[in-house]
Formats: sequence, structure tokens, C-alpha cells
Amino acid sequence: MTTMSHDSAPTEYAHEHAPRLSLAERAPEFHKAMVRLDAVAARGVDPVLFHLIKIRASQINHCAFCVDMHSKDALAAGESVERIVQLSAWEESRHFYTERELAALALTEAVTVLTDGFVPDEVYARAAARFDETELAGIIAAITVINAWNRIGVTTRMTPGHYTPGQYGK
Repeated sequence: MTTMSHDSAPTEYAHEHAPRLSLAERAPEFHKAMVRLDAVAARGVDPVLFHLIKIRASQINHCAFCVDMHSKDALAAGESVERIVQLSAWEESRHFYTERELAALALTEAVTVLTDGFVPDEVYARAAARFDETELAGIIAAITVINAWNRIGVTTRMTPGHYTPGQYGK
């Protein structure tokens, strides 16, 4: 890909990698089940929060396809560029988010990373204090599903940059 830079000199970008495998083609029943699972998880979470969870988990997991997809969907749904950009540093940019969003982001990080082998009690308690049990269950489901999608995207090396908002439906 070649584009013009600010000084009108061409800029040559790195070669775009090809996907390793299409899970949708090679394991269609599994893929359909994941799509259904994602739709069910979405029903239990506020749509704005659902986008934030998906983007943040995807950033942590280095799933470029999912970061691209969910950022575009969030923008199309009216989310601000500023809040999306600040997600990678949300702990230092707390003033961009509500207390509920901050609790959900902390839980997203704890569930996604699991470096200590568990979700810290204080992180869970903070989320439990801001969401009722049904909402909390939906958030946990959303975090779990996006982590599964991230692992699929990273393993099969899905290529970012070609997604159009809403392309895969809800």
C-alpha cells in the first residue's frame, strides 16, 4: 500500500498478511455457535459498555482485527474517538468514563489477563457494587465471548482494516 505523506512524498506501508485460515468456512457450525453466543451476551449488557469491553479485551489480546471491528462499530454507534483512543490508558484517563464503565473495564482486564490465576476480590466487589447480579452476569458473559473471539482472530491471523461497521450484523 502506498499513500502520500504530509510532504507529498510516497509512504510505503508494510505488506498486509493473509489470514491463516477461515474458521467460518472450515468449522461453520462452531462459528455459527459463536455468533449466537455473542448475540446472547450482547442482550445482557448496555450497548455502549459492550463496545468498551470488546475494544479493551481486544487491545489486551493484541487482536488487531477485533480492535478494528469493534472500534468501527463503536464509532458508528456514536461513541467518541477520544474515549476509544483513551481505552488503552483508561486507568490514567478515568475522567473519560463513568464509575460503572471503570468497574467493568477493571473486570475486563482481570478476566482477560488472569496473570495471578484469579480475578482479585476487590475488582469483582467493585463491579458487583455497581451492577446488579443479572447485569454482572451479562458483563462476565461479554468478556468471556470477546476473549474467545480474540483467540480465534489472533490464531487464524484475521486481517484488520477491511471491516465495515455492522458487516456481520448484531
